[in-house]
Amino acid sequence: MINLKALVYGVEITKLSPILYYASNGEDIKIGDLVLVNTSMGLDVGKVILGPKELTFEEIGYEVTTILRRLNDEDMEIYEENKKLARKVKEVTEIKVKELQLPMRVLSARYIFDRSKVIVYFGSDTRVDFRELVKELAKEFRARIELRQIGIRDEVKMVGSMGLCGQMTCCSRFLRKFDSIKMEMAKTQQMLINTAKISGRCGRLMCCLAYENDFYEESLKCIPNEGTTIEYDNVPARVITVNIFLKQVTLQIIENNQPVMVKLPFDYFKKNCNTEE
Repeated sequence: MINLKALVYGVEITKLSPILYYASNGEDIKIGDLVLVNTSMGLDVGKVILGPKELTFEEIGYEVTTILRRLNDEDMEIYEENKKLARKVKEVTEIKVKELQLPMRVLSARYIFDRSKVIVYFGSDTRVDFRELVKELAKEFRARIELRQIGIRDEVKMVGSMGLCGQMTCCSRFLRKFDSIKMEMAKTQQMLINTAKISGRCGRLMCCLAYENDFYEESLKCIPNEGTTIEYDNVPARVITVNIFLKQVTLQIIENNQPVMVKLPFDYFKKNCNTEE
């Protein structure tokens, strides 16, 4: 089977949004250029972030359309004016939300290129009946209004925040999508299960728990868990601590409570782990 390939550019419509692939229109397009493209929302402006790159249609997963053009001077004027108008929409929406006493946090607004639609992003801890708000905004701005509620993780990504590490949160710096983060990752990495220490600004488990998880899983492969009982020098012993960086395990001989520190791999490890898997 022949995998047909296409020469494409990767485009983001908003900062750190999913990458959309478009074929070249013949212009000399470079990374960082603003281009006009067709999206599911309509005619929109995107930023070229990678390419040209050769990908199979199977890798792309959808039919590729062509970049319409790199933004010219007239397009840039429209684009800059749209950003100003969007800030006005946000301000007015915030005022009307207070007037209608809606439990919403207005995050941002943006026009698509031809101004036929304006999208207002908001966060909320509950479901919101915003029908009256949509009517008032449509009357005010004479455009199709789409109110889009986003989750708390996307909210922090959009607004930005400082992480516990002292840097900008990963989601607002480089993450394009959120992985599933599980409590087991913190346990695997032998972290103290303290919600305040392992939760991000969004209140969910920190995304960075996933970064080193594969290393820990591989390093702890076949190593007995803390609290388990194993056989050491033909006598039962309880595993007290495991230090994967020092490659050592602290045991306690059950019959006399004597602590023993052993380096990995020791006999139990050799017998109970198939390192060729």
